[in-house]
Amino acid sequence: MSTLEIKNLHVSIETDQGPVEILKGIDLTLHAGETHAIMGPNGSGKSTLAYTIAGHPRYTVTEGSISLDGSDVLAMSVDERAKAGLFLAMQYPVEVPGVSVSNFLRTAKTALAGKAPALREWVGELRGAMESLRMEPGFAERNVNEGFSGGEKKRHEIMQLQLLKPKFAVLDETDSGLDVDALKIVSEGVNAAKAATTLGVLLITHYTRILRYITPDHVHVIVAGKLVDSGGPELADTLENEGYDRYLAPSVA
Repeated sequence: MSTLEIKNLHVSIETDQGPVEILKGIDLTLHAGETHAIMGPNGSGKSTLAYTIAGHPRYTVTEGSISLDGSDVLAMSVDERAKAGLFLAMQYPVEVPGVSVSNFLRTAKTALAGKAPALREWVGELRGAMESLRMEPGFAERNVNEGFSGGEKKRHEIMQLQLLKPKFAVLDETDSGLDVDALKIVSEGVNAAKAATTLGVLLITHYTRILRYITPDHVHVIVAGKLVDSGGPELADTLENEGYDRYLAPSVA
């Protein structure tokens, strides 16, 4: 079984005032098939964790490690991380003008597998993923994320997840900007990807509404760059009712 292990992770970003530490010693272990939800207030470091795992150059790891099945993730380039089995669904997916969804996905699949998928089989898989996510047939010929609604962008991210079949998926606020119907479709897509593989999921969110559809095995709370609490699904219910006040330092009068 695959394992993604994060140990004592410290991460900084460079600002006009110098480096600022965002993550201050995160320890987290994900096993294949597990879903871990990461929750916390704005600015707590949740997205920093996601983009550090993916290899975004803005974030500098100053201490600690990330390993995937014993291999040093931090020594890998961004594309090497993807080939090793890591996937990031971005909060704000970028547009790729001039590249169709179908070409983008087949190129990505070819890069991961080392050879192009058989055309007939690939067309069937693509059509099945689009149908499961309730996309119009013409969607595959549109340019990647160009003119997409928020819901279409998020469904496209989950379509990538289903077709590329990574070992671990980091979903950075995938529920952001989705209405109730789109949220349910996207959640069903994630659940389908998990059911078809041994996918492990790191689900980053502010709210519990997506956790009504994607049931986490573990819930973690990050505040001010530190993991301050962990528990089962019931912890999310507590956060829904009480918020994060009990984790925040009292203000000075």
